Amino acid sequence: MKLYIGNKNYSSWSMRPWVLLKAFGIPFEEVKLRFDFTPGSAFYQALAALTPVGKVPLMVEDDGFVIWDTLAITETLAEQHPEHAIWPRGARQRARARSLCAEMHAGFGTLRSLCPMNIDADLQAVGTRLLATEPKLKADLARVDALWSEALAASDGPFLFGAFSAADAYFAPVVMRVTRYGLPLTAAAQAYVQAIEAHPAVQAFVADALAERDFIAEDEPYRTQA
Repeated sequence: MKLYIGNKNYSSWSMRPWVLLKAFGIPFEEVKLRFDFTPGSAFYQALAALTPVGKVPLMVEDDGFVIWDTLAITETLAEQHPEHAIWPRGARQRARARSLCAEMHAGFGTLRSLCPMNIDADLQAVGTRLLATEPKLKADLARVDALWSEALAASDGPFLFGAFSAADAYFAPVVMRVTRYGLPLTAAAQAYVQAIEAHPAVQAFVADALAERDFIAEDEPYRTQA
């Protein structure tokens, strides 16, 4: 099975299935396509040969069948690997975990747009400035904090539903934003950030991102402003 991803430094969507696969020891071949959003670029040509969607990540099965979108990839992996608790075992925990992932998948537009993931950057000064001027960012951050804190209180942590699950892989890119932009959280949510950062699969992804040193202008709105 192949997982097509973009630059690890920037691609928050790619981080989710990559971390999930690594966390559960599911073997896969990584195919990294360098971001290039120029029409007709090698990035778009490679994706066009697989799907008209034109986005990463993509999961390509051994027979060439293509699955796109992180939720579809996650659900497919859960079906294919019932031996792993990719979703929590309890029915209500499983439903709540899916709810959290779906909310992250569809929402938090201000957090996504104003704080794009950039693992190899210290953007704390940018984060401070944004929080002072963008009330919608503060609202997104408060909602993330509430989601995490409520789930952790119900499960006793250290992860959202006790053991590491798809929900944690889904929020790993948010943790990258929180740490790189210095976004403030309550004590419970901050403890969760530390648990995610310490997870071996997350550490492996971060190490690869830091080793890339492949900075792309379109994904660097703040580096020279911090």
